[in-house]
Amino acid sequence: MSDLPDWAKSMWEELGSPEISELQSIHTGDLMERRHGLRKDDLVEIQLDARSLRDEDESWVRGRLLSSGKSSLEVLTTDGEHAYIAREVIVKIVLVAHTRPAYIDDKELLEFERADQKRRTNLHEKVEKKTKGNDDSHLWG
Repeated sequence: MSDLPDWAKSMWEELGSPEISELQSIHTGDLMERRHGLRKDDLVEIQLDARSLRDEDESWVRGRLLSSGKSSLEVLTTDGEHAYIAREVIVKIVLVAHTRPAYIDDKELLEFERADQKRRTNLHEKVEKKTKGNDDSHLWG
């Protein structure tokens, strides 16, 4: 993909070279048809507040967005490093390219979340059965 910066091309290939022109954000039109915002596996550039860095640190982090939480973003950097970046130090996020459909249209992600929820429920039930009645010292009152 010639539109991608050099640093992003290898990450795009690792994801199976998805057709990113079909995954563009939709900002206008019918509300139900709009699709925008950061997504899992987006290729991003994140500018960090220079005050939070040492002099030798780079102020831009480039890579693939792995997850987004309340207080931090998880990014796989171009160096292969897992970076957890506090939202408080982020100045700017540049979306280079979406590599997945919007959340509501992402069948693979929805199937994964359904299976993961089922796995977690089974795990909780298993733990509950093993501990039920054996050790209630964790209960208050």
